[in-house]
Amino acid sequence: MINKNPAKAVLRIFLCAVLRMLARLLFRVRVQGMKTAAAAGAARGQRLLVIANHESFLDGILLGLFLPIENPVFVVHTEVVKHRLWRFWLGVMADYLSVDPGNPMAMKQIVRLIESGKPVVIFPEGRITLTGSLMKVYDGPAFVAVKTGATLLPVRLDGPSRSYFSRLYARPRKLFPRITLTVLPTTALPAPQAPSAQARRRKAGEALRHLMQEMLLAQPPQHTLYGTLCDVIELYGRNRRVVEDIRQVEHTYRDLLKMSLMLGRLAGRLTQPGERVGLILPNMIPTLGLFFGLTAFGRVPAMLNYTAGVEAMRSACAAAEIRTLITSRAFAEQAKLTGKLAALQESVNIVHLEDLRAQMRFFDKLWLLCWALWFPRRVEKAGASPEDAAVVLFTSGSEGAPKGVVLPHRAIIANVMQIRAIIDFTIDDRVLNVLPIFHAFGLTAGTLLPVLTGASLFLYPSPLHYRVIPELAYDRGCTVMFGTSTFLGNYARFAHPYDFYRLRYVVAGAEKLAATVREQWFEKFGIRILEGYGATETAPVIAVNTPMAYRGGTVGQFLPNVEYRLQPVPGIARGGLLHVRGPNVMSGYLKADKPGILQIPASDIGPGWYETGDIVDVDDDGFVHIIGRVKRFAKIAGEMVSLETVEKLAQTAAPGAQHAASSQPDASKGEALVLFTTDAALDRAALQKAAQQTGVPELAVPRKIMHVEALPLLGTGKTDYVTLKRMAEEI
Repeated sequence: MINKNPAKAVLRIFLCAVLRMLARLLFRVRVQGMKTAAAAGAARGQRLLVIANHESFLDGILLGLFLPIENPVFVVHTEVVKHRLWRFWLGVMADYLSVDPGNPMAMKQIVRLIESGKPVVIFPEGRITLTGSLMKVYDGPAFVAVKTGATLLPVRLDGPSRSYFSRLYARPRKLFPRITLTVLPTTALPAPQAPSAQARRRKAGEALRHLMQEMLLAQPPQHTLYGTLCDVIELYGRNRRVVEDIRQVEHTYRDLLKMSLMLGRLAGRLTQPGERVGLILPNMIPTLGLFFGLTAFGRVPAMLNYTAGVEAMRSACAAAEIRTLITSRAFAEQAKLTGKLAALQESVNIVHLEDLRAQMRFFDKLWLLCWALWFPRRVEKAGASPEDAAVVLFTSGSEGAPKGVVLPHRAIIANVMQIRAIIDFTIDDRVLNVLPIFHAFGLTAGTLLPVLTGASLFLYPSPLHYRVIPELAYDRGCTVMFGTSTFLGNYARFAHPYDFYRLRYVVAGAEKLAATVREQWFEKFGIRILEGYGATETAPVIAVNTPMAYRGGTVGQFLPNVEYRLQPVPGIARGGLLHVRGPNVMSGYLKADKPGILQIPASDIGPGWYETGDIVDVDDDGFVHIIGRVKRFAKIAGEMVSLETVEKLAQTAAPGAQHAASSQPDASKGEALVLFTTDAALDRAALQKAAQQTGVPELAVPRKIMHVEALPLLGTGKTDYVTLKRMAEEI
C-alpha cells in the first residue's frame, strides 16, 4: 500500500525522527557505508532494489529509519499483513507491498513498481532466520533484479537476531543488543545464460544467494583468536557448557577461559613473545586451553604431528625454530612417544604439562581471580593484529617432506565465518571431533568452529577406535561429525544402524570420499555425507557441499570470498591447475632449508594467490570436480594418466577393498603403473573388465598389482603415498 495522505506523511516524518533517536539510544545503532547508501538514494532515474538479510521483526523498521532513501516501498509477506498491529504500523510508517514469495505472479508487481522509479526494499529469504545463518533465498527477487536491470544495494544487518524480536529462541537474547547496519557497494546481477527461462531464473537465484553469502562476510576479522573467544563468551555467557572430553566432565566458557589464562601465563614464563612453541598433545580440553593461552600471551602454537617419524618431527622443529616443546607425560607414555621425545630432547627443551601446572603459585591464583578473569581482554598485548601468526601447522607429508604452514588469526577466523555463512551451526548442535588437532581439518572445523560459534564440542583423542566412536556419538547425542573417507568407512562397518540417529551433518574431507562409503552411510544410516575440499594452506576449507547446494561426486562450491583461477596443464584436456585467493589463505611457509624465515609461496597468477597443486574442473553451476593432483599423474607413453582414475577403477572391480596407485620408472614407456590392493583375488583381468564397463582407457589399467594386508596411512587418515612410491620403486 502506497501512502498519498499528506497528514500521514507529516506524522511519518515526526515518528521516524523520534524512533531514530530512541533506536540510537537503546540499540546503539551504527550505520557503516552511509555514503554509499546516500549516493544510491540520491541517484535520479536509477532503478534501485535494496536487499538485506532477515534477522528479526525489527529489520524493516531499522532500514526505514536509517537508510537515506526517500520513500522506499517495502515488500512484506502476506502473513505479516494479516496481523492487525503490523498492518497498522506499516500503514503509518512506510509504503509497502504485500506478496507471497511462492507466487511467481507476485514478482511482476514488484517489477512494475521498480520500473515506475520507486526504490524497493526486499528480504530475499522471505522469512526471519530460524538458524542464525542464511535461510533459503528465493529466485523471485533475483528475477526482478535481472528483469528490471535494477541496481542492487546490499545491506547486512547484525545484532537484531540477539534481540527479543528474533525467532532464535535457543540463543541468549538481550533486551537492547548493539545493532550494526553495513551498506555494501552497489552492484547488479548479470543476465544468466541458459537454454530455458526456468534455468535462467534458477541461475539468477544462485547468483543472488552467493551475493548474500558474501554480504554476511563483508566485515573482515577484527580480533585475534583469543579476542574472538572473548567476544563469544560475552555473547553466550560464561556459564554456557561448551566442551567435554573423554573424562566426561562438561566445561563452561568460564572454565575454558580460566584454563587458557593460567596455562598461557605459566607457558609465557618459559618462552619469549612471538616464539613458536611446539605442542605434542591429544584432543583434550587442556590442549585447547593451552592453545588459546599461548595466543593470548603472544606465543605461536606449533602443532606437531606426533604420528610422524622422528626425522620428520626433527625437520619440523628445525623449520619453525622450535626451542620449547610442551607435552604430557601421561600422554607420551600411553601413546608410546617416549622414544621420539628422547630423540627430540637433543635440540629442544621438553616441558611436561604436569610440571607446568605444578609451577602455579599463590600470586598466580590471585592474579587470575582478582584481575585476569575480570578483565580478560587486557591480558592480550596491545596492538595484537588479526594478521599476526596464530598457529603453525605442518603439511601431512603424503607426497614429500612436511612444511610449516603459518596461518594468521585472520585466516582461521575467516574460514570459520565462511563455513558459518553457508551451513547453519546452532548452539543446539553437539560436534564430535575425533580428528587430531594438529591437522587443519581437526583444528579449524572440528574444534574452533564449534567453540567460536557457541555449539557444544566433544573431543576424542583418537579416530582409530572404530567401535567406540559410533557408540560415543549415540551416547552423547552428537549432531555434527567430521571425518576422512577412510575413518567414516570404518565407523560404518562397526556401527549399529541407530548409533548416528541424531547426526544432522557428516562432513568428509582430507581425502577423496569413496563412492562405497557414501552409499553405505546413506543405506545404513540415511545420512548424506557432505564432501568438502581444502588444504592446510587455506585454513583449510576451500569448497564444500551444503544442504542448499549439493551435487554428488563433487566437493561442492567454493566458499564465499574465495576467488579461483584454472591454469591449463599440458596433456590434460579437462580442467586446470587450481589457484585460489581469499581471506583464509596462509601467510607463508617455514621450511627446513631456511629455518624461521617466512617464505611467501609463488604463483603464476600473481601475488596473494596460492597454487594448490590440484587439477580441478568447475561445471556451469560452480561445483568443483577434483581430477587429481599434479604430482599424482603418471606419464605413460607420452600420455598423462591420473593415479586417482586407477584407484577408482580398482574400486569398481573390488569395492570391498582398499586400493592405492603409484608409479615406477620404465625404460620403454617412461613410467609404469603399480596398484597396491588389500584384495588378494584382484587381478588384471578383473581390472580390464571394469575398464570396459566404465570406459576407462587401456592405458590406465596397471600391469603390476601388489597385494598388501593394509595400506600405509598417515596419522590424519590419508594414504601415505611417499611410502608407497618408495615401495613401487623397490619392486
